Amino acid sequence: MDVAALRERHPEHWRLASALRALALDAVAAANSGHTGMPLGMADIATVLFDRHLRFDPKAAHWPDRDRFVVSNGHGSMLLYGLLHLAGYPDMTIEEIRNFRQWGARTPGHPEYHYASGIETTTGPLGQGLATAVGMAIAEESLRARLGAGVMDHRTWVLAGDGCLMEGVSQEAVALAGRQRLGRLVVLWDHNGITIDGRVEIADATDQGARFAASGWHVAECDGHDPEAVHAAIEAALRDPRPSLIACRTHIALGTSAQDTAKGHGAITDAKAIAEAKALYGWDSPPFVIPPDVKARWEAMGARGAEARAAWQARVDALPASRRAEVERVFAYEPPRKLASALRAAKKAASADPKPVATRKSSEVALEAINGAMPETIGGSADLTGSNNTRTAGMADFTPEDRKGRYLRYGIREHGMAAAMNGMAVHGGVRPYGGTFLCFSDYARPAIRLSAVMEAGVVYVMTHDSIGLGEDGPTHQPVEHLASLRAIPGLKVIRPADTVETIEAWEVALTTKGPTLLALSRQNLPLVRTEHVNRNRVAEGAYVLAEATGRRRAILMASGSEVGVALAARGLLEAEGIGTRVVSAPWIEGFLARPAPERRRVLPPGPVRVAVEAAVRQPWDRLLLGEGGREARAAFVGMEGFGASAPDTVLYERLGAPLFLARRGLDLIEWLAFWR
Repeated sequence: MDVAALRERHPEHWRLASALRALALDAVAAANSGHTGMPLGMADIATVLFDRHLRFDPKAAHWPDRDRFVVSNGHGSMLLYGLLHLAGYPDMTIEEIRNFRQWGARTPGHPEYHYASGIETTTGPLGQGLATAVGMAIAEESLRARLGAGVMDHRTWVLAGDGCLMEGVSQEAVALAGRQRLGRLVVLWDHNGITIDGRVEIADATDQGARFAASGWHVAECDGHDPEAVHAAIEAALRDPRPSLIACRTHIALGTSAQDTAKGHGAITDAKAIAEAKALYGWDSPPFVIPPDVKARWEAMGARGAEARAAWQARVDALPASRRAEVERVFAYEPPRKLASALRAAKKAASADPKPVATRKSSEVALEAINGAMPETIGGSADLTGSNNTRTAGMADFTPEDRKGRYLRYGIREHGMAAAMNGMAVHGGVRPYGGTFLCFSDYARPAIRLSAVMEAGVVYVMTHDSIGLGEDGPTHQPVEHLASLRAIPGLKVIRPADTVETIEAWEVALTTKGPTLLALSRQNLPLVRTEHVNRNRVAEGAYVLAEATGRRRAILMASGSEVGVALAARGLLEAEGIGTRVVSAPWIEGFLARPAPERRRVLPPGPVRVAVEAAVRQPWDRLLLGEGGREARAAFVGMEGFGASAPDTVLYERLGAPLFLARRGLDLIEWLAFWR
């Protein structure tokens, strides 16, 4: 690659792009860590995008109708930080650039949502940004159909590398985007042929262009260092009704001694190599210094966006008051006023109906009320609609022909579904939920984790939550999943016991910050909340469901399907003269976050404590042994291995005496006999 020729051919563009390259070299060198190669290789592409296509306003970074810009190959984060600084985002100062990868900085090694304005999503694990962007594009299409093109009319742009396209989640996302004909989604592929281990062909022979084309995408190719070629390829993409992949042929670590090598992927910190590269670029400014004319030219790009934003605001201001209020509400993540009354009515009706119901069906009851009250919900399922009960009456499918539809057919793509829902949530204006079996949360886990990292308002509807699903066998019966999901910080894992608790769980999910995972039963469960109260007990995490009639000698704790087990055991224990309190604990982490005096009122020291759950013991020990609990006075009744294929009643009987006997209450009587 003749860098000198590039400089001479497009001198103004070259100076703008060189500013990005210089900042990347300086920041990575100062941190003595990072990834220099991608920013050097993609600087030309990013410059063309910001200069000639991207619609943004640094002074109003959260403007709802801005274009969404995602750097999926997030290890190249200094390209993004350089763009934000140069374009004039107020919180991306030169000091933040100097502090790249340092404690307390807005410039961590990979872009993190919420850290700085202009960072649209967290993109650490490769492929997540691309998949998340698909959800952003879906949200835009849905909102444009519902609110009108005058309110929502923007594009989603993605920078992606070879690694992003190699990750399996990329194909799930690409196939979904192709089926939905998301024509406002453009992916600019950093086609440099290099990974950390060496050239791509040592591990992959995929014809990526053919793959995308086969999935229904427009595919083009260009020289990623020729600004006019990049611009022409983007213009062609904008004219095509399909999502677009532009394969930009680039040179990793352009202009350095590590160009086109695996070494160029990582940190270039050698002072001599950096000086030589800058000389080749024609860049003679000191480290972290941008010439005023270059900075002004970059800031002018954002100033154009200010005009577009002002025009948008004028259109919104001209809307009827009710429509304007609706736009403001959905982007403020405020639930509609009628949601509370709709859920309260559903809960009151449920508490009066003693018929046993599977909580997956209870979730559908809740969703009937929610979807009627919240027009911004978008539901879906990974090909398990009839099992997850995620589609309510009157919901049309979201399709290229009907963008007002609110139900997405994700196909068998759990990971892609979860990542797309993250994109919808961080885009704003919509509230996504999606379903699969709880055991298949393993397929979605990386995106679920990012939901928690970003505090994204996603609701995961996970059904078939125990061995109670029966004949499908151990591959489909979650045992360790509740424990592993509860271990994710910021993820609300709620396992309701009946319809009333399920409705309350949905209310928590839609009125609090961050993601929620609902673990729901396949089998019918008895109604345990038979008296209506307006108070949301699930929001307490754990609460006293049934009190001892005499002296309290035992406390039985349970969640979900085992709450009924605990109540049955209580009846037998009370008959034996053992005063027994039952505590329903649908949301353990929520309970543990309550003040200690409140926790002690529910779990006072002294009585024997027994926890019952059709899963492994973790994290019940914190309730069994904490704040006055003792090992000698605690027991757990649950699973110690995997399940089997048989009817649920047989499984409870055969999978070891503990669980079956707990169901009958007899083993608890034996364990607590010394209290008689």
